[in-house]
Amino acid sequence: MGDPTSLAGRTVSHYRIGEIIGTGGMAVVYRADDTRHERQVALKVLRPDVAAVLGPDRFLHEITTTASLRHPHILPLYDSGRVEEDATEAGGLLYYVMPYVEGESLRDRLDREGPLPLDDACASRAKWRRP
Repeated sequence: MGDPTSLAGRTVSHYRIGEIIGTGGMAVVYRADDTRHERQVALKVLRPDVAAVLGPDRFLHEITTTASLRHPHILPLYDSGRVEEDATEAGGLLYYVMPYVEGESLRDRLDREGPLPLDDACASRAKWRRP
């Protein structure tokens, strides 16, 4: 199970893992059911090939940074841990959990519509400014 794409259908801690909803250079993101709190969540898992090359420190730093952020437009970190039952990876695969938000990603919108119109980009930026 060293490949995080093999986590679909498994249960890690109290998270029943569903389909992949995103991938990136460092991690794979799954939709999951939080069976303890009866809610859908997003579970982000460090890719083992990245952990082998870079080590876990960068992802651990991402977890710490994400946990410290408080803003209405930034998803909070609910939980983090390791997939301990993964005997093929030293220490298991690292993961963290955040709310699942239904909707289109910015990448999907850019792929569909091309660059954002200037008014849309400026309106989005204004929402992020502090009063």
